[in-house]
Amino acid sequence: MVHRAASRGSGDGIYRPILETGLGCAGAVLAAGLSKREAVGPKSGTLHLAQALSNRGRRGRKKDFVDCERLIKRLVSGELTLTFVPTAVQRLWRTVTRTRYQLTCHRTRLQNQLEALLEEAHLKLSSLVSDLLGVSARRMLEAVADGATDPAAIAELANQRLRATAAQLRDALGTCRELNPVYRRLIKLALQDLQLVEQQIDQLDQEIARLLHKHQAAVERLEVGAKAETFESAKKLASWVGACPGEEESAGVNRSARSPKGNRHMRCLLNQCANAAVKRKGSIFEILYRRLVLRLGHKKTIGAIAHRLCQLIWMILHQGVRYEERGPAVSEKSKRAGTARMIRTLQMLGYRVELSGNPA
Repeated sequence: MVHRAASRGSGDGIYRPILETGLGCAGAVLAAGLSKREAVGPKSGTLHLAQALSNRGRRGRKKDFVDCERLIKRLVSGELTLTFVPTAVQRLWRTVTRTRYQLTCHRTRLQNQLEALLEEAHLKLSSLVSDLLGVSARRMLEAVADGATDPAAIAELANQRLRATAAQLRDALGTCRELNPVYRRLIKLALQDLQLVEQQIDQLDQEIARLLHKHQAAVERLEVGAKAETFESAKKLASWVGACPGEEESAGVNRSARSPKGNRHMRCLLNQCANAAVKRKGSIFEILYRRLVLRLGHKKTIGAIAHRLCQLIWMILHQGVRYEERGPAVSEKSKRAGTARMIRTLQMLGYRVELSGNPA
């Protein structure tokens, strides 16, 4: 099935019959073993990304030809564990959303730097406003950066709905009378950097909205039951994301249960969703969190809930079902079970229990 060229000195003719016979699935796997002079065009095959653990070879010196032969045989026989390769459109979406996320993180860093600069300049404005980049705080900071020295005039720029009183603002801005001009210039530079980053974030938001409008039909199809055909089961999706325990087994002993790297962007998003889901009163995730946090701790419990969310996402996309909250039903069932357990305990102790109403 695999034919090797007679001469190993050059890459010409190596496995060429396979490429010419239309075995496209092997084209991308072969690319690593071909010579640089032999260009593999876009029609050579379909790109497949295999996990390295499924292509383990014998120990010894690495040989490219033997490795290529083993790759082809395992790929054709289905022994390789293939992972997900995003399409060009998905890579575009990834780039846009990840760039926006990076800019959001950069905006948070700049905000923290600005707050540290104000603390160094003895301007205690952050202790009186809930948002240092809000409308009132920005007006006052811009006035300080432009050279204003009267705390009362600066305090009047605040919105009337601000909880802090005018006297508190004047006390917090009292050092602006003798503020070093260098601090004013640094505050102005920080505000300009924040404004530039916010403009870039707005531009990316518009780009994301344009892409959503362009693929509106695909988004609508997701609502009526699109299938996650790339992943055969919820376990494979969780493994690809990295929202599951790891398995490093040797001689029948699991040496480490650390989660795999996976897709860190999606795993971070799942962890954020898990942290938000456990705060919903009466939800199934809050019940699960309270059940596990005493034994696992906060971080591991959030990881378990993220794993549950990943499974739910696969079920919704693959089976076309809608999510239904089971928290109230589970709470009612646990209350009934607890009541029955307490009644049995009292009866075992010799008491006679008479229920006057609904045990629920």
